[in-house]
Amino acid sequence: MPTFTRRTFLISSRAAGVGVALQLGTLTTLLGALPAQAAPAKPETTSATLGFIALTDAAPLIVAKEKGFFAKQGMAGVELKKQTSWAVTRDNLELGSGGGGIDGAHLLSPMAYLLTTGAISKSKKPVPMNILARLNVNGQAISLSKQFLDEQFTLKDLSLAKDIAKASSGGRKFKAAVTFPGGTHDLWMRYWLAANGVDPNKDTSLVVIPPPQMVANMQSGTMDAFCVGEPWNERLVNKKLGYTALITGELWHDHPEKAFAMRADWVKKNPNAALRLLMAVQQAQKWADDPANTPELARILSEDKYVKASVDDLLPRLQGTIDYGTGKVVKNSRFKMKFWNSNASFPYKSHDIWFVTEDMRWGYLPKSTNAKALVDKVNRSDLWRLAAKANGYNNIPSSDSRGVEKFFDGVKFDPSNPAAYLNSLKIKAMK
Repeated sequence: MPTFTRRTFLISSRAAGVGVALQLGTLTTLLGALPAQAAPAKPETTSATLGFIALTDAAPLIVAKEKGFFAKQGMAGVELKKQTSWAVTRDNLELGSGGGGIDGAHLLSPMAYLLTTGAISKSKKPVPMNILARLNVNGQAISLSKQFLDEQFTLKDLSLAKDIAKASSGGRKFKAAVTFPGGTHDLWMRYWLAANGVDPNKDTSLVVIPPPQMVANMQSGTMDAFCVGEPWNERLVNKKLGYTALITGELWHDHPEKAFAMRADWVKKNPNAALRLLMAVQQAQKWADDPANTPELARILSEDKYVKASVDDLLPRLQGTIDYGTGKVVKNSRFKMKFWNSNASFPYKSHDIWFVTEDMRWGYLPKSTNAKALVDKVNRSDLWRLAAKANGYNNIPSSDSRGVEKFFDGVKFDPSNPAAYLNSLKIKAMK
């Protein structure tokens, strides 16, 4: 884990109005004791190159840039680079900005762990990453082609295995698209299938498609289902090409999704700049979760340089209106995407332990992986707390665990005993 010894930070006391340069260990202690707003010292660099995918949940990085939150933190040189796929994001993180790539990204949370272990890097060498914040909870969906409207696949579907077998008759397996092997959408799709008695490895064909290409591939008839973030599920419904079988928040309420992650060597070299980036992202998350800002947020995201989708595709689900495309419309859905509310931004280590455990379940990481040790290395909840205190925010989670989590099928995950969870699962493919 990177350390910050010999680095100094500036504390601005509301009461005294004086600045004191302190080492990080002392800073952490005083921040917990004084009712003072703190800010890191002068950033080591004012620039950083951050990647993002054309998805609604990239909003915090986009808002931080567009609304000037990065600039207000002295990080006026932040550049956002649109990535065409998660594979490209992976490759550019491995390169780093010094090699023509990127320093950090809007990232599928499990990818930070797969990169850190070297499991997905092109060189097969570790690319140590730090998760600085969670960018959002909820806000993804599993969608199906309109040809399955009669079957009406749903969240808990006892006939799912039979219907998928029927759909796969004629020698072609039921084809479901995800965005990256071992990423969140892959894990949501696999969990849903397995919970309903379908072995995703044996009974279906899982393919990888970049998020912005999901709808076009569905339209061409090359897939039966996909799991992706917004606005692509909404676009599918608006184009009457398919329907939403379930919102992933129905699988696991307020589940973690994307992360704001940086290369660990960049954070170690630029601790003050990293804190300033994090402060700006937190501010952007609060802005994005204010309902008064939602129409403007949809307009910003709709720009070609960002998501390149219509406001009609973006706005409804941002506001919590879910048109499933089946005649079912839910307003003010409790499963809508959140950026800040309900501690959405805090990177709970317990959630990352689930991601690592699921990647072990499906063979993306070896079953000998020490999940806790890996999460402690990557997850920088300590920096999140420093940034939140520097922003003057209250109600900061004191624990790195949100406790035992319960899924739609009744299965529970105790982050203190992931082995028990793994042993309880009937369908898995561990190495």
